[in-house]
Amino acid sequence: MTDTRDPAGSPGTTRRRVLAGGAGLAAAGLGGCLGDVAGSGGDTGGTAGGDGSADGPTVVASFFSFYDFAREVAADTPITVRNLVPTGLHGHGWEPDASVTRDIVDADAFIHVGKDFQPWADRAIQTLRDDGVDTQLINVREGIELVPLAESLDRDEEGVGEGRGRDPHFWLDPQRAKAAVDNIVEGLVELAPDQEDTFRNNAATYRTEVLDRIDADYEAIFDATDRDVVQLAAHNAFQYIADRYGVQMRPLVVNLAASGDVKPSDITDAKRVIDENDIRYIGAGVFETRRPAKQLLAETDVEAYYPVTPYAGVRENWVENEWGYEEIAYNINMPTFEVVLGNTPPEEAGYDGWNEEWRNFE
Repeated sequence: MTDTRDPAGSPGTTRRRVLAGGAGLAAAGLGGCLGDVAGSGGDTGGTAGGDGSADGPTVVASFFSFYDFAREVAADTPITVRNLVPTGLHGHGWEPDASVTRDIVDADAFIHVGKDFQPWADRAIQTLRDDGVDTQLINVREGIELVPLAESLDRDEEGVGEGRGRDPHFWLDPQRAKAAVDNIVEGLVELAPDQEDTFRNNAATYRTEVLDRIDADYEAIFDATDRDVVQLAAHNAFQYIADRYGVQMRPLVVNLAASGDVKPSDITDAKRVIDENDIRYIGAGVFETRRPAKQLLAETDVEAYYPVTPYAGVRENWVENEWGYEEIAYNINMPTFEVVLGNTPPEEAGYDGWNEEWRNFE
């Protein structure tokens, strides 16, 4: 992988300032919620974008990744972008109260992930249509080719898309993420056509300087390894990483949502994979229960687990430090993949103090 750290060990190539050393992130609880980063509002994972002008349009997003993309596109414009998912919660499987539908009704535009992924968002969209509300809908999944459900998925899963047989987690592939950025651009241009040049310039910069770089650095990680199997004590959200970079992702939770149960047969299969591939480190979902990871730690030769996330939620300190898709890629997922693939010893991964912070994290 291309070294993205400065000599002091902190991430050196992200656009937003990351707190050097990441102090305190491990101690940050998952249950607390911050107020908005800018402007007024509820206990969401942040508000950003543009000037934050009270007179400008307000755009709300149903999922953190696309909130982050939208705030990048809307930078230096009067548009305010808000993330509807509270800090500390996973964006898939969360069921909000009626206040979130009111937020959508009051907004000028609603960014969502397409049909059948977030049932609450589908219901809110139906409410808009039934009541004749003119909130603009921006579907980030429009026109994006989805891969079939993985063989490792629970066969009771229906997925999304054509015949509901497709995996929805497309944004983990940086190239498909670029298509989502394009969909956001077109939606914002329709909302605020006078800002079109800024939207398109911001998006072009983000696609090339961020998403293409993330893609190249992921590719370097997987090209450098002799192992092509990653064991995850996490839900089945990483198939697009496997598909793009030619690696086998073995999720312990075989459901599409993070709330899925782990069956004894899943544990047995994970133990076999760990033994056959001499795996010493595994990934564990940041916003998911750590019980399965701890079970594997106790019952196999696995020495430690480290964090992975499909960019579906944020911790309090991630919000405070303005971590988005880019920062999470470089500070969470990439160091973990380096470690679990055997490319880098844990003590040399990530920023200074990363191993101490994230080894068998709570």
